[in-house]
Amino acid sequence: MPHPVEIHFRDTDLEALASHRGNIALILDPSKGLGETGRRLNKLTKGAIKRAVDSEGFAALSAGEMVPISWPAGLETELVQLVALPKRATAIEARKAGAAIAKRLGAKGALVLADAHDKAADISFGLALRAYRFDYHTAEKPAFGAVDFMVAAPEEVAAAAAPYAALTEGVFFTRDLTGEPANILTTDDFAARLAAMQELGLEVDILEEDELETLGMRALLGVGQGSESPSKVVVMKWMGGGDEPPLALVGKGVVFDTGGISLKPSGGMEDMTMDMGGAGVVAGVMRALALRKASANVVGLVGLVENMPDGRAQRPGDIVTSMKGDTIEIINTDAEGRLVLADVLWYTQETFKPSAVIDLATLTGAVIVALGHENAGLFTNDDALVGDILKAAKAEGEGAWHLPLDPAYDALIKSAKADVKNSGGRHAGAITAAAFLKRFIKPEIPWCHIDIAGVAQRSETALAPKGATGWGVVTLDRLIRDRFEV
Repeated sequence: MPHPVEIHFRDTDLEALASHRGNIALILDPSKGLGETGRRLNKLTKGAIKRAVDSEGFAALSAGEMVPISWPAGLETELVQLVALPKRATAIEARKAGAAIAKRLGAKGALVLADAHDKAADISFGLALRAYRFDYHTAEKPAFGAVDFMVAAPEEVAAAAAPYAALTEGVFFTRDLTGEPANILTTDDFAARLAAMQELGLEVDILEEDELETLGMRALLGVGQGSESPSKVVVMKWMGGGDEPPLALVGKGVVFDTGGISLKPSGGMEDMTMDMGGAGVVAGVMRALALRKASANVVGLVGLVENMPDGRAQRPGDIVTSMKGDTIEIINTDAEGRLVLADVLWYTQETFKPSAVIDLATLTGAVIVALGHENAGLFTNDDALVGDILKAAKAEGEGAWHLPLDPAYDALIKSAKADVKNSGGRHAGAITAAAFLKRFIKPEIPWCHIDIAGVAQRSETALAPKGATGWGVVTLDRLIRDRFEV
């Protein structure tokens, strides 16, 4: 796991500017003057800072964007970044500013001149989230250098930024898991990484195939029966909230999805290493909760399987019985994630009697057709719960959209041979997948299904390089802080 960049907060030291060898980033409110720090930097650079700030290019910047000055005279640094950020900027704009600084971060680190800006902690969070790499190149790139924030009240800013360190680790853990190739992140390896979080104070239990068979999880086991990797369910518990019933987070963990007998096209199949993205988000949230010692009761459960074609693999036309007891006709073996979730959702409710259940899954390509890569799709039986999730997502700058789940869609997954079929075809594919999952939710349990197929892995975003995004960790952490902490 790549370590988050080292960040320190200290008093402003104008004498240190000339000799600093790493990048220098100056946070500026476009409507204000340069301030004392900006004036000193301007004097050292013989007026270059003011000329840049007075330019049309700087005036055209949106909040959080920056203009670079390369090899400025009078300074040891190779780069000064002038970052436009109004005093009354939002947290999202401040994180964008930090990410803009991080995009040019190198081995020499950086000096961020934030003075008394109210959002200095959020600037540092955005910087930390963007300073991330994941690859297997043999030519190793040098690690990111440390970043010093010069601020007016370093102890206060450090205290405000402390929870962000735990969140950054949670996001990075999710990104690492989602980015790993399937020959490395097998079901055994995934479970072992989760078990290692016992060192953070989490309780972790691993249910193996014989236990899953005894429990009656034949929907989940059917998905993995064509793979050499054993299917598992991993249960993580953080009980920091007294006697309150826990919030349950449930994640789809298909470490690789060929589609099974309903084989996917070869083009793009390499991306199916990310089909465990929902389980990755659940793991990242649980890590963050443990690191920040959250005063909430949360259980995280993930179903870990691999969907492979084999002589023992599940076939279209098979009928399996879920833990709940419902029979399921297999129409398409590539509609496998909902089978995994069905059993884990039922086990979760039976075992923990949760106050609410949220499941996350890279479940359907149909949600990408509907929403693209900007928003996750949300489906629910409880408007209050989905409202709180949407509020948290908006506050944290993660796109989410509430999609319908009307009873009329149930007709599309009605089976002539079993209680339900696992695919309703192309029409309303994301909705019928959610309708399938709803069958395995008890009516009295508030529930939300989040389809993250379009947002779990993307081309470059403001806060993440190309690849896994970690979408959902900060949103769910915010939800837990706002609604479930005691």
